[in-house]
Amino acid sequence: MEKTKRVSLFYKVFSLLSVVRGYNILVLVLAQYLASIYIFSPEKSVRHVVFDLHLLFVIIASICVVASGYIINNFYDSRADKINRPYKAGLDSYVSQQTKLTLYFTLNFVGVIFAYLVSWKSAAFFSVYIFGIWFYSHKLKKYPLTGLIAATVLTILPFFVIFVYFKNFSKIIFVHAVFLFLVIMVRELIKDLENMKGAVASNYKTFPVAYGEKNTKLFSVFLLLLTLGPVIFLFNYPAISYMKYYFYITMVSLILVGFGLFKSTRKRHYTILHTALKILLLLGVLSLVFIDPSLIIEKVIDRLN
Repeated sequence: MEKTKRVSLFYKVFSLLSVVRGYNILVLVLAQYLASIYIFSPEKSVRHVVFDLHLLFVIIASICVVASGYIINNFYDSRADKINRPYKAGLDSYVSQQTKLTLYFTLNFVGVIFAYLVSWKSAAFFSVYIFGIWFYSHKLKKYPLTGLIAATVLTILPFFVIFVYFKNFSKIIFVHAVFLFLVIMVRELIKDLENMKGAVASNYKTFPVAYGEKNTKLFSVFLLLLTLGPVIFLFNYPAISYMKYYFYITMVSLILVGFGLFKSTRKRHYTILHTALKILLLLGVLSLVFIDPSLIIEKVIDRLN
């Protein structure tokens, strides 16, 4: 009996991590801290950034509201997920809908409280973000263009809330934001291609459902071509240092994704492309440490001292 309870608890915890997309949240936290250290406050030591209490509160608020966003999205998409991701839907079902909703409201409350500890403006931002996620899950995602744009903006905002916190509004950061926006939008389009069956069954007029697979692929390739603009612009900035090699890899990878997209005809093909873009974005996060290698050494020495 005791063993059965432990197994049941394990499945529930694993199910909850699946619902809140634990991997995505971990990457978000990593991105926020690395960006804080190497982009937004390079003149400050690692210790100063890591132990910045207000930054910690902003990151905790981000974790809470993003996790709650995944929960409410999971709640509304339960029907579509049974078609698109039957194994994941089965795993997610170990946590009841009532528990998910309770956790959703709790996380939102905790997130706003932590944001308020930073400032009322921060609390207002996260409150609007919470509403935006709910409105997207409830309404916007059912429509092609508004759903696509909203999904992309909501994905990128938790990362760039950090540069608002540091008030670092440089041109290079803006260009990098444009690059990320375009790549994430392509990823969303491929994800919509991957999940077409569930969208049709749930009466979601996603981009592929509304405009067809061919037009979605053409639009995706157009967006991939647009990413070359920010990448070429960033190459002109010596400040990116060794991160330029990431952008070399990115250019080749995005070209391959474009060719692969036109050859894709099955769900598993789109899944591979979607996964490739997720890995590319993860590499982008990890490559932040190569913006200034000397800075890494200085920060390590400072920490040892």
